[in-house]
Amino acid sequence: MGKETKCRFCRSTELEQFLDLGFTPPSDSFLTKRQLDEPESYFPLRVCICKNCGHMQLDYTVPGDILYCRNYPYDNSTSKSFRNHFIEMSRHVCSKFNLKHGSLVIDVGSNVGVLLSGFKEQGMKVLGVDPASNLAQKANKRGVETIPKFFNSGLANEILKEKGKASVITATNVFAHVPEIGDFVESIKLLLEDEGVFIFEVPYSLILIQDMLYDTIYHEHLGYISVKPIVPFFKRHGMDVFDIEMVQTHGGSLRVFAGKEGKRKISAVVKEYVEKEEKAKLHSIETLRKFALGVKKHRQELMSMLNDIKRQGKGIVGVGAPAKGNTLLNYCKIDNDILDYITERAETKIGLYTPGTHIHIVPDQKLMEDKPDYALLLSWNLADEIIKNLGDYKKQGGKFIIPMPHPRVV
Repeated sequence: MGKETKCRFCRSTELEQFLDLGFTPPSDSFLTKRQLDEPESYFPLRVCICKNCGHMQLDYTVPGDILYCRNYPYDNSTSKSFRNHFIEMSRHVCSKFNLKHGSLVIDVGSNVGVLLSGFKEQGMKVLGVDPASNLAQKANKRGVETIPKFFNSGLANEILKEKGKASVITATNVFAHVPEIGDFVESIKLLLEDEGVFIFEVPYSLILIQDMLYDTIYHEHLGYISVKPIVPFFKRHGMDVFDIEMVQTHGGSLRVFAGKEGKRKISAVVKEYVEKEEKAKLHSIETLRKFALGVKKHRQELMSMLNDIKRQGKGIVGVGAPAKGNTLLNYCKIDNDILDYITERAETKIGLYTPGTHIHIVPDQKLMEDKPDYALLLSWNLADEIIKNLGDYKKQGGKFIIPMPHPRVV
């Protein structure tokens, strides 16, 4: 825990800060009513770049047992878009690598087991690993064997003895969360068959910077991934990044394929991504400082819009309570004076309060009962799905505010 003085990828001490979002509580530390009267922990939320390799990371790490091991509230099965995404991914991977029936697939950070359910349907043996015991319990109940622990070399050796090597190891929205990333990749390599494939999905920092998606910066996301630094990082661990695909989750994510060194032909796509980043000057401190100025401007634009609406005597509620929403709420200082409440579908969050801003989370149906004038979409990455689900609200005159990449009313 504490201030990071070295790059997690290349161990250089040449780190330069370019963005400071202030002190915030961890984004998934939702509060019960009783906890509102207790002290709340705040940590610095700052991003820096390694001037040696170009990797972007937080300069302060909050311990994993604070972030994940309690009643972790994020359940990726509540969104139809995510369920469809993971089922499609399992089919695509089985087809792309012509996986044999009964091959072992391990998912690290497996949540409630949606992705592994897809692999199971394709005839694979599956194993999940997730430190959040409440989620692991749900997964086990739905027939997806899941170990409620952090993934590291100790656990990798245990799995190896009991299950043998894996044909595929996946990690969706996990790679950027890992503090000991070197040990993590060594553990993956240990568990993979010689021809095995490690596949991870992660929000793409090029899109984060270009589209001003700063709400995807929070304490769980220790790193902000681009292709240029990951290629030499994997090489140092005896692995090749051999293919990359673009997927639409979280505003735009990379699906990265890595294998043991020399085992697979490296696609030209990898070099194309590096060239695209160089052309965009993604790793230049000038680009990143310009981004930081854009973040301040975005806050002014959004607050100006919300305050104008409030001055007109109109009501605003929030829709969706994702982790990213709490970065936006805390950085922009949006609290109960602006939002009457936030509606949510996930039962794990209903009845709780947002960290830092203490806005009450209620079931989605309250939106239809109260029919407020405006609904601020905190889960803007699922805007199409949410607006479709809440079509009756829109038909009856309700308006949606989509905050990213630029605040707009639809």
